Amino acid sequence: MNNKVKKFENLLEKVEKVAREKKIDLSSGEDLSIGIMNLIGAEEHLFYTFEKTKKTEYLDLLNEVRVLRTELMRDLIKDYEGEVWCIAKHLLSASMRLMEVGTKELKNGNKKKSQELFDKSFKLYSMFWGLALKAADKKDIQQMKDDINFLDEKGNKIGTASVFDKLGNILQKALDCCRE
Repeated sequence: MNNKVKKFENLLEKVEKVAREKKIDLSSGEDLSIGIMNLIGAEEHLFYTFEKTKKTEYLDLLNEVRVLRTELMRDLIKDYEGEVWCIAKHLLSASMRLMEVGTKELKNGNKKKSQELFDKSFKLYSMFWGLALKAADKKDIQQMKDDINFLDEKGNKIGTASVFDKLGNILQKALDCCRE
């Protein structure tokens, strides 16, 4: 087994362990992460509204929303190093934006394009949870960014998987929004 596949399997093992142990209430965490996405969106709209109107009360509201979003993110990102906090915020923001664009594409009848955008959105969301659960750190993500080729015993390629596809599959099982 090559070194890249071994690292891939070790990462998946870490993620599955975290999901099994349920160290946090993932259903509440998922709801909270969606709420945070919407607060990030509100911050963006308040910025643009200020720029269009030049009314400083929109800056005051933006600051209040930012403080609330920061406070709530602490419930999901407990310990972090370096840029992990900002990476997590931007992963949520990008996931939300791709989801919104995918929804617009769906409304316009572009089902294939919307599915591509939804898949990318979910990959980013899975990356967020990998960081939030400390199941995947920056080093893991950098080492695993390329697709992994799976070979049979004769060395023939039998499949390909991205670490984020696998991470998404595991997290999809753990993140169940219907669980009360």
